[in-house]
Amino acid sequence: MRYRPITFERLVDELAERVLALPRPWVRVAVDGPAGTAGLADALVDPLRIGGRAVQRVSTVDFLRPASLRFEFGRQNPDERYWSWLDEGALRREVLDPLGDNGSGRVLPALWDATRDRATRMARVELPAPGVLIADGEMLLGRGLPFELTVHLQLSPGALRRRLPEDETWALPAFERYEEEVRPADIADVVVRADDPRHPALLERVRGS
Repeated sequence: MRYRPITFERLVDELAERVLALPRPWVRVAVDGPAGTAGLADALVDPLRIGGRAVQRVSTVDFLRPASLRFEFGRQNPDERYWSWLDEGALRREVLDPLGDNGSGRVLPALWDATRDRATRMARVELPAPGVLIADGEMLLGRGLPFELTVHLQLSPGALRRRLPEDETWALPAFERYEEEVRPADIADVVVRADDPRHPALLERVRGS
């Protein structure tokens, strides 16, 4: 395996080309990582639309559980953040399953406003086929969520410490546990080394490895 240096713009183009080559009415894409996922997911929207696809963006921070459940064992509990903050059932039900085989194509862009700790009360929207759903967030892999393409932004421990906001450093053990137990770089379709977001590198796996 080796990492190929690549510009951010070229990375976006290559990812868009890969998505456009998938022959499905709806393609569900996950951009996973501890930092930088929203920027990459947002950058994919225009190239995919130019390529003739309808696009719906979703952020998994809008599918977190209510505070009463997230913070049941403390507001800064790494174990809870690792596996329990995301309302996985709602993400499946409201976003991913409607874009599966024989799905309705109607998705809910956001369910829960975590800042105000209340429902967003947003209406469902229809994603016409051919369409692409781009969901970004942290610790999305290893859950069996139905995505056609998964992208993992990989950060070294030092880069993760630098890029996490100071008030989020308590979550470092959660990300370390994710790396150790899920090994996202081994299961993601695309792995991007993103220690410096201005200079990413794309993991290239040797055929047969």
